[in-house]
Amino acid sequence: MEKIRIQKIIADSGYCSRRKAEEFISAGLVTVNGRACSLGDKADPRNDLIRVGDDTISAERAEKRYIVLNKPRGYVTSMADEKGRKIAADLLTDVQERVYPVGRLDRNSEGLLIFTNDGEFANDIMHPSRHVAKTYRVTIDGRVKEDQLSRLMAGVEIEENVWTLPCTVEVLTEEPERTVLRFVIKEGRNRQIRRMCEAVGLQVGRLRRTAIGGVKLGMLKPGEYRDLTKEELKKLRTAVGKSTKQGR
Repeated sequence: MEKIRIQKIIADSGYCSRRKAEEFISAGLVTVNGRACSLGDKADPRNDLIRVGDDTISAERAEKRYIVLNKPRGYVTSMADEKGRKIAADLLTDVQERVYPVGRLDRNSEGLLIFTNDGEFANDIMHPSRHVAKTYRVTIDGRVKEDQLSRLMAGVEIEENVWTLPCTVEVLTEEPERTVLRFVIKEGRNRQIRRMCEAVGLQVGRLRRTAIGGVKLGMLKPGEYRDLTKEELKKLRTAVGKSTKQGR
């Protein structure tokens, strides 16, 4: 059998995303036939023994699952937590496949979170070059000034020499004690919207992701989940510039 890059073999097995597999390889956690491998190395998934730590990677391609969860507040998106906090993946009680989150939502944020065991798909959605649109409903404490909106939309410096891309920000509701905004961003930096708001002097009271690349949260209640439809998968693959045929 033709040899394949090791990070692709790991991702195809459903163990983790390709990006995460590359991190494991760089950290020296991946071995092939007992020897540590490097990024760029290839292996025969049928005849070589590939391990990540103590876990053996299966040569069989996993049956792919694509799930959308309405993550409640108070849950972390990591697959394990040394602080004993609640884990979003534990809400997928009837899912037998080993799935993992595509991107993340911080513990105090809520809303749409995609899980999959398709490493190539996860990498495409998360890769910064794809610019997949993500929509958020954000409740701000107090009023929002026009100049603050303009700065958010133009892009702000969230850390030294790190600026966000231009985005769309729309006022949905305006009351004396709170303002509800709709953000549409095409990147996914850590705690990006909260940091953007802090940069212009705004305090976020609540943050909920409502859509990714045309897939909407809809009527899912907090803690509920469902499989993505074929039409939704098609929308996501279109958003990353891949046809349905290419994404199979």
